[in-house]
Amino acid sequence: MSHSKFLRTLFFFFLLPLTSTCVQVYAQTSLPNLQSIDALGSDLFLQSGSTGMVLVVVRDNQVFFHGYGETAPNSRQAPTQDSLLRLCSLTKIFTTDVLTKLVTDKTVRLDDPLQRFSSPHIVVPKHIQPITLADLATHTSGLPRELGNAPPGSPHFTFPDYRTRWRWLPNQRLRSTPGTAALYSNVAFDFLSDALQAATHKQYAALLAERTLNPLHMQHTTFFPSAEQCSHLLLSTNDEGPCTVTEPTAGSSGLYSTAADMAIWLQYLLGTRGPGDLSQDPAAQAIYILPSHLVSQKGLDHAGEPTGIGLGWIHILPVNSPSHIIEKTGGGGGFETYIAINHSQRTAIFLAATDGSVDTHLNLFNGANKLLLAVAGLPPLPPPQPKPAPKRSLKHRRR
Repeated sequence: MSHSKFLRTLFFFFLLPLTSTCVQVYAQTSLPNLQSIDALGSDLFLQSGSTGMVLVVVRDNQVFFHGYGETAPNSRQAPTQDSLLRLCSLTKIFTTDVLTKLVTDKTVRLDDPLQRFSSPHIVVPKHIQPITLADLATHTSGLPRELGNAPPGSPHFTFPDYRTRWRWLPNQRLRSTPGTAALYSNVAFDFLSDALQAATHKQYAALLAERTLNPLHMQHTTFFPSAEQCSHLLLSTNDEGPCTVTEPTAGSSGLYSTAADMAIWLQYLLGTRGPGDLSQDPAAQAIYILPSHLVSQKGLDHAGEPTGIGLGWIHILPVNSPSHIIEKTGGGGGFETYIAINHSQRTAIFLAATDGSVDTHLNLFNGANKLLLAVAGLPPLPPPQPKPAPKRSLKHRRR
């Protein structure tokens, strides 16, 4: 079976239960009042040790927001819906939203090789088979997590730029055959946005604005924050450097946003904005690869054991489970960020928290999953199963 046919088969197989069975069976479950979410959010904030936290919950056409803690250490001001946030790796699901739209209008195909979008004098490395756009979007390209360490003093999410990564790429040896192993890769998503830019002959930031941000009226989501916006950036206990232009990592991690804009984004992801309003193509959230079909996966399990890999998204639990979650994690620049969706109860959450002075060792993503399912009136995720210790041969055993 061809790579593209395999992806289409998985899409239809896993999408049908998601859009019908779960909603029909669990639509009558009694749900808590949205205002009771405040107590759940407060508990999560206190356990996290964060300086400040914003929480957005959308269920059907209801939206809840609350800001916890402080905008900066000792500011005595709570975060608001207009506080500026670093989205970090949640940027990736905006990139794949654009990708899905360009696939739909046949500007690109998921099985297009990255080589098609490179300069004529650049040879993209391959191992047995070439890197495709689908490989970049599912962390199965064989590329490493990062290009390397940023130069000292580089502001967050400004390295590597376009020229640097394309000079670096031809000299790389892929970690695995594309499509056969998952390794979380930031640089892969920057190449993905470069490819979409080349395919449309438009600056990628302008493309994202045209296809996604402007139609949704997400006016405060940007790679180019103004001085006024930067004055409202949530700050952690550490000096994380300047609030500045982050276009160099537009595909992977550079977006800034606000809780107000993220409420719009959650409604778009759920398809709950009302008749005639925009909703995301289900293909953008579908499963494209089963982890069991890969030789290995690394870096995809921060919020739970993956049961499916999508275009930037990770699925937890089978799609016919009422507690099935589609999620994306993010972190960096003093922030942890998270989006999690439960389609069976049409509920989604967005969370952004800044680092505090004490590390409580709380897995914020796991805590957010518990909050999501509690709000949805569903059972929590089962505890993670202990992984067996790797077997060691005698010559590698510690002495």
